[in-house]
Amino acid sequence: MKTILYVVSHYYPYIGGVEYVVKSVAERLVKIKGYKVTVLAGSPHQDRPVAENINNVEVVRWPTFSPSDAYHIPKKRDEFRKVFGKLASNADIVHVHSAHSILSVMSGLLARKLDSSVKLIASLHYHGGGHGLIRKILWKTIWRRYVRELIDSVNLVHTVSHVEANLVLRHFDNVKDKLVVIPNGVEEDVLNYRWEGEDGDYVVYAGRIEKYKRLDEAIKIIPVISKRLRQKLRLIIVGKGPYLKKLRRVASHHHNIELVDHLPRKEYLSLLSKARFAINLSTHEAFSIFTAEALMIGVPVIASKHIASIFAKLTNVKIIVDEELRRIVNDAVLLKKTNSTRIHTWTSIVNEYVSKLYS
Repeated sequence: MKTILYVVSHYYPYIGGVEYVVKSVAERLVKIKGYKVTVLAGSPHQDRPVAENINNVEVVRWPTFSPSDAYHIPKKRDEFRKVFGKLASNADIVHVHSAHSILSVMSGLLARKLDSSVKLIASLHYHGGGHGLIRKILWKTIWRRYVRELIDSVNLVHTVSHVEANLVLRHFDNVKDKLVVIPNGVEEDVLNYRWEGEDGDYVVYAGRIEKYKRLDEAIKIIPVISKRLRQKLRLIIVGKGPYLKKLRRVASHHHNIELVDHLPRKEYLSLLSKARFAINLSTHEAFSIFTAEALMIGVPVIASKHIASIFAKLTNVKIIVDEELRRIVNDAVLLKKTNSTRIHTWTSIVNEYVSKLYS
């Protein structure tokens, strides 16, 4: 029985893309493959370590300093090294997630110093740098050096798309012989839904609310589509994040914008399946599970060229250039599912993890 230690900046019930990926893989490794899995996760809202079991995954939550939900610096540093050392010594594989988390990068570097023989893997979830002025400065002046050192230390670097892989290759010349591309998957429950929104009266976005998601640009597109379809459409935005406060101010000037907190899973999938369109104009993504879920269901997606480039190669979707949309947002395209579109469930993706990362 293989033993895996994951390190991630948060874990369930925290809602976030990286956290969702780790949970999806960890629970299937335990249930389907019989692995023993421990997750060491940051927790900015507690002052002492806490251990628990969630769906047979052992979870150790470590207090972190995470201003604006960033950086994720472990507290009680000396105690952390001891606890991490014990967890790592009992693991066959240490797999750290996110080049943008101090907790994860620090753990990867520490794992190699403690044991030169442990199999060490990094999933970078790489965006090319920091978001916001301070984080961009820190990235260029300090942090990139530590990520380079992590890449030197690991056995494999996992990326979730060819777009992410190419970005990592451009920025880190020491990664070339270590790269493995395995996309993210979708939950099997998505297969229970089919697109019912051909006459729907809303467009939906679901995910983290960040400036780079360009939701203010999404707001500008809604009147154009409404005019074309001769139907008033709403934009429903589901999620939380640091740009939410600013977005509320923008939305207050528009009667057709609805901001919704995270929804129960079935309610979210039902909402998505009945949408006229999904929309994702983000400029910084390694992958987008929300977009994958929409396409799997059959919902057309108004996407940035960046998002389109991720899904074009991975999934073979149809890309439609719409000049009217491009006059509003110059890189907007339309993605549609075809009979040859390939989007995989997490069970299928976990088999790839086992064969390509953990063998």
